[in-house]
Amino acid sequence: MIVGVPRESFPGERRVSLVPAVIPNLAKAGLEVVVETGAGIEAGYPDADFAAKGAKILPQRAEVFRAADILVQVLCYGSNDRTGEADVPLFKRDQVLVGFLRPLGSAETIQTIAGKGVTSFSVELMPRTTRAQSMDALSSMATISGYKAVLIAADALPRFFSMLTTAAGTITPARVLILGCGVAGLQAIATARRLGAVVSAYDLRPAVKEQVHSLGARFVELPIEAKDAQDARGYATAQGEDFYRRQRELLGKVIAESDVVITAAVIPGKKSPVLVTKEMVAGMAPGSVLVDLAAERGGNCELTRAGEKIVEHGVTLIGWFNLASTVPYHASQMYARNLTAFLLHLVKDGKLQLDTKDEIIRDTLLTYGGQVVNARLREFFSLPALAIKEGA
Repeated sequence: MIVGVPRESFPGERRVSLVPAVIPNLAKAGLEVVVETGAGIEAGYPDADFAAKGAKILPQRAEVFRAADILVQVLCYGSNDRTGEADVPLFKRDQVLVGFLRPLGSAETIQTIAGKGVTSFSVELMPRTTRAQSMDALSSMATISGYKAVLIAADALPRFFSMLTTAAGTITPARVLILGCGVAGLQAIATARRLGAVVSAYDLRPAVKEQVHSLGARFVELPIEAKDAQDARGYATAQGEDFYRRQRELLGKVIAESDVVITAAVIPGKKSPVLVTKEMVAGMAPGSVLVDLAAERGGNCELTRAGEKIVEHGVTLIGWFNLASTVPYHASQMYARNLTAFLLHLVKDGKLQLDTKDEIIRDTLLTYGGQVVNARLREFFSLPALAIKEGA
């Protein structure tokens, strides 16, 4: 089988879906790799490095799509809402597509992919289990986002992060608050601590308290309790507006005392909850910084503008997203390792294995045979139940 690596077309995207180092492992499994010219240049992987590991370089995007049995991308049509549609005419029936597809974003997009007869797998839906850990691309990219958010905040803050003892006196450390302690939030805690800040963190899931403490941060406890705080996959669940209103009231003082706030509270498939109101921003000290990692999904801060850096009430609000793309070398390396583990799980003896009894395959498979087959998606978009043919 041939694995195709097209150049990423989303504006500003610098990652590449596979890196040269993983090609020998794929070759051992009987997979050949073709790469579009320049696909890895912006991530630091020139064509010569791919060729040296056995990949074939193809000059035209259409050639890659035509040759590939399996297409691997970072931002596929679905997550790429700018230029992704241009790839749709290039799809072949029974071709396999693997990457970020934003499955809970648009039913029409997924149905378009299904209509082309493509068998697609969404890495966002990878189960968070021990077996699937090496394939969890979402966590890999969230790790980078949490790390980079702190560096962005440190660059924008008109203060040192760490405590310094100097001839001019002692400089007190910055106070950093992390809201949302998933993968990105935990990495933000670790990075801020390494930079010497005093770090506090809050999450509606009490289960993360121990993890926060293990990273050397203080866990902010509020006298309110979330109902069914997390789902079976370990993600935080959406709460009612009464809960969020009370949460905002209690968080106001903690936010006002912080020099940096990093928000990372995201609910899969839903608009991000507002944790920081405009009044809370107004209560922060001039020069403070807020980095909103949920900006793409509406933002955790009421004043966030997606993709922009603005100043309101003397506070710098940063709503940049796709932060993993700003660390393209290692982001590509991590993503390629995740995809390679998934491809080796998916292909046995040179053939695609669609065993839907396997949780990893069942949960990530979106489209097959011209239909949207993922049960979670069909329920989410209120699609009618599939009619299963005998023997299928």
